[in-house]
Formats: sequence, C-alpha cells, structure tokens
Amino acid sequence: MAVRISVGISESFDAVEAFTDAAHDAARGLGGERCDLCVVFAGAPHLGRGKWILSAVHDEVAPEHLIGCGAGGVVGAGREIEEGPAAVVWAASMPDARIKTHHFETERTDDGFVLGGVPEPDHLGDAMVVLADPYSFATEALLAHVEEASPGTPLLGGLASAAAAGSASLFRDGDVLDGGAVGCSVSGIPLLPCVSQGAAPVGPEMTITGAEGNVIAELASKPAVQRLREALSELDPHHQQLAASGLMLGIVIDENKPEYERGDFLVRPILGADSESGSLAIGEHVRVGQTVRMQVRDGASADEDLREALRAQTVAMGAGGAAGALVFTCNGRGSHMFDGPDHDATAIADTLAAPAGGFFCAGEIGPVGGRNFLHGFTATMAVFPAD
Repeated sequence: MAVRISVGISESFDAVEAFTDAAHDAARGLGGERCDLCVVFAGAPHLGRGKWILSAVHDEVAPEHLIGCGAGGVVGAGREIEEGPAAVVWAASMPDARIKTHHFETERTDDGFVLGGVPEPDHLGDAMVVLADPYSFATEALLAHVEEASPGTPLLGGLASAAAAGSASLFRDGDVLDGGAVGCSVSGIPLLPCVSQGAAPVGPEMTITGAEGNVIAELASKPAVQRLREALSELDPHHQQLAASGLMLGIVIDENKPEYERGDFLVRPILGADSESGSLAIGEHVRVGQTVRMQVRDGASADEDLREALRAQTVAMGAGGAAGALVFTCNGRGSHMFDGPDHDATAIADTLAAPAGGFFCAGEIGPVGGRNFLHGFTATMAVFPAD
C-alpha cells in the first residue's frame, strides 16, 4: 500500500496550542489513514511542557510510534522557522512498514564507549532515523556499531539543537527523556538517504602518500602544505577567494568508482598546518592511498549541491515520486548561509513536490560512500517514495 505523509507547523507561543494545531493539520493531511510513525520537533520555549506536548500529539494523531527532540529551528512544508517557539509534527501512514522505536545510551569506559539499548543486528531494520542529545550521547559510537553489525544500513538524523534548563529534550512514544538518543528502525518500505554537504570540489585530485591518524604528511609524494599551495595557485581568482574564507578537503570513501563526483567526497575542515613538517591536520582519520580534493563552500555552491542531490533522488524514485521527507539541516545554514529565508525548505518543495518536515541540527547524520558519518553544514534527508 502507498505511503502517505503530512506535516503540520505552528509558531504559537503556547506549547499545547502549538502542538495541538500542528498535529491537527498533520492528521487532516493523512485523510483518515492511521499514523504509523510521528516525528515531532519542539523549539526551546516549549520543552518545559514535554508531557503536555506528547499528550496533545497523541490526542490529535494517535501515532503507533513516535520520536522527537528539541530544535533550535524547524523546517515545515516550504517554510523554515529558525528560532523561537516553533512546533513541527511530521506524520506518516506506512501500512507495509515494520517500525520499532529505541532509546540508546552510551557509557564511557577505559576501553571507549559501551552502548545500551541497541537491538540485535537482525532487528536494526533496513534504515534508521536517530535523534541524539549532543551532551550525553556519543553518536559516533552508534555509527561505528551499526557499521560493524550491519554494514550499509543507512542512518539519517541529527543532534538536538535546543534545550531548556530543567527540561528534557528527547521524546519516544509517550516518554520524555533527558539524555541519550532516540531512534526508529524502519523495514518493509524503501527509504532513500539524501546527503548534501554544500561544498564544491575544486582543483586536482591528490593521493595521500603519507599519513597517521588525522594528519596528512604527504600529498602526491610532496609535503602536504606544499602540494596544497601549488594546487591553490592554479585556481581561478573566484575559487581562490572562496578558499581563503574556509578551505576544506574532500576524502573519497568508496574508491571503487571509475571517477569521483561531488557526492563521492566526505567533506572535512582543515584544522591546522605545521609549516615546519609540512603536514596538515583535518577533521577525519585518513590513510595512505586515499584520494582527496579541495572543497569550497558558499551559498551558491550549497544551493547547487542540494538541488543536484534532490534531482538524483527524484530520478531514482521514477514516476511514482516522493510521499515526503524528513529533513535534518545544519543550524549554520538557513539565513546564515543563504541570502533569503526558507532556502532548504523551498528547494525541497520545488524538487520533491511532497511534504517535508524536520529541524535545524547541531550536527547531521547521513551516509557518504555507503558509510554513515556525523556532518556539519550539511542537509541530510530521509526520502520516502510514494509507491
């Protein structure tokens, strides 16, 4: 049976009114179909009334399963509210889906992190949506666990970006939780991951010929700093100007492709350079033999990257199109990155022509090259085909 998705959004200052109105609109959009999965996002001013929020949503939508989190800003159908008392209720009818919700926790030990609440590999689902508290949960420990237990299983989601003193910022079914992460595993229906890192590759591809940890000693058999300076000198003035305001490196994750395109690179910042040794430190572990390419980011490249990623998904879905999408966009995007308001929401509405809802995250989760990563300045989406 077909998937049906609806989204409600509200700016009401009263938490109960906001979520009652948003949930009512979401329920109406389902046209009487049962709500199998509901995802809610609450602005910081509403978090002190978590139990009342959940009660309002359950009264209006009666979801079989629910997860949610605190949001510094929210995304609705073609609209973004970047701060303040915002409420989004995303509701989906998925009759053929098998859905389970989870509460994950991490505990630090001498050997690293121990994960709690993680299901057995055969219960992880075909895909998972994860919303994590950035202060109490080691998200990358969960990503590593899933990669080992079930390679290729896509995880989409983000880090909660709003909190209120004395209030919890995570929701699962009827519970308000003050730490860890919540998630829902989905099986039985297609879920297409879509990741836009908002960067444009420039200059030549270069092979890492010396590296340890997150430090690149050599690129193409030359000190990394020297080779990078040579590559920068070959760029046109426009790209040199963009590089001067924040140069990054893209690392190829799946090296089995004959050639590498924009979406094949995991984009990471350059953290520092040692002029004496000529080495570079970046925000990711690397190894000898990997291919890297310089990356630059501005509003224009981020817009182009998002629309290109969305077009690829519409092609993959074929004539049936999308039922809707969950959106996890960085809180450094929005009006901070683009000239006008509602950029990501508008681009998604223009391309998918389907209901989308989500929030501005403190870090975004999504796959690149078949592996899940925690990103920054990225928009990741879980796209649900209609058929």
